[in-house]
Amino acid sequence: MTPETAPAAPEAAARFDVPPRLLLAGFGAANQAVARALLSRGHEVVVFDDRPGPDAATAAATLGLELETAPGPDRLDELVRSIGAVIPTPGLPERHPVLALGAPTASELDLAGAWDSRPIAAVTGTSGKTTVTETVVAALESSGVAAAAAGNNDLPLVSAIELSEVEVFVVEASSFRLGHSRSFAPAVACWLNFAPDHLDVHRDLASYEAAKARLWQRLPPSATAVANRCDATVMVHLRDDRAAWTFAADGPADWRREGHLLTGPLGPLAEVGELGRAMPHDIANALAAAATAAAAGATVEGIGEALRGWRPGAHRVERVATIDAVTYFDDSKATTPHATVAALRSFDRAVLIAGGRNKGLDLHRLRDALDRVSCVVAFGEAAGEVAEVFAADRPVLIAGDMAEAVDLAAAAAEPGAAVVLSPACASFDGYSGYAARGDDFARLVKDLAQRKSTAQ
Repeated sequence: MTPETAPAAPEAAARFDVPPRLLLAGFGAANQAVARALLSRGHEVVVFDDRPGPDAATAAATLGLELETAPGPDRLDELVRSIGAVIPTPGLPERHPVLALGAPTASELDLAGAWDSRPIAAVTGTSGKTTVTETVVAALESSGVAAAAAGNNDLPLVSAIELSEVEVFVVEASSFRLGHSRSFAPAVACWLNFAPDHLDVHRDLASYEAAKARLWQRLPPSATAVANRCDATVMVHLRDDRAAWTFAADGPADWRREGHLLTGPLGPLAEVGELGRAMPHDIANALAAAATAAAAGATVEGIGEALRGWRPGAHRVERVATIDAVTYFDDSKATTPHATVAALRSFDRAVLIAGGRNKGLDLHRLRDALDRVSCVVAFGEAAGEVAEVFAADRPVLIAGDMAEAVDLAAAAAEPGAAVVLSPACASFDGYSGYAARGDDFARLVKDLAQRKSTAQ
């Protein structure tokens, strides 16, 4: 099945019929953008938030909306009976009472599709979404196609469609948005991988998988699916009659690595050594981005330029320093075992710093990289869970905070090894986000380097 190399608008998909009055469940940044978009188009908006921050109250006042706080069951029922659809804020738990009242849900992806017909290339997956999305945008831009990244980033799609110069939107499609979407039908739809995540939001693993699978459920005949050939869950959902491209960092696929080259149906793209980094997951992400960009209209030359220009993002196995022949890496973005295992497979010997707030995931999956781990430093709320995973096979040290974790890891690491902060958990037990956690780790490592230098 060979897809077309130029995108087409999803002509066969039924667009979402936006009702006159909608209920926004939660009023963070995404739903604030949704409210502005709805109001500007003459729709009526009702909004509540169980724990609104000052920014939510300010935004509501600016828009002339009354922000209700934590409405009880009777009030929720009254609100739902007065509207045509609920737009849940991304991350609203599926067990929230408002979702049990029978009103149809929709997402900002549905709204944008109702208001704008320009092509969309969508990217989902448990890990790698941001990297691939940004690389696809770079490849399109290098090919002379005006593109913008939107969705699960700082630019909601309902805001991005106001950019008149954009020809193709590249949407980072999270399960939070996909799970509530009713008509989202991108022209190109890439599914990177699947592993347990967000079980603090989704009812169970099956619900999380079903949310991801919505990416391909309503694709029009002209659309192209891009699939990870090496992920069994992804491949189960790929229909035989679907125009599709596959990618694989190791093994046969449409887009693949052949020796030192990354190549695909359109020809060689770049040499592996030209990438900003070539860890196994970097290769997979590069091939996924190449396939997605090509299906969205990028040229071989543009794709190659984007791959050669790509550099790892902050807090994604980011090298911090080398101290006494031990190299320290910040992988704070790894908030699932799947992401941590992917990082560890890039090292021969690593002291792993892991922990934080578990998102309801089975941390025993970390044992898939047991052969790469020489010692574990566990911290945060999940320290006991991390310790239980490794205690029978590896030395485990418990740290009270990040400062102690860095010192314990430094003492345990042998020359030539790596110390890797790859927590496999969320950061909200002690930090405002993964970036703050990574920044703290980097600061402490640099302090350690200074102390070692002063002592010599």
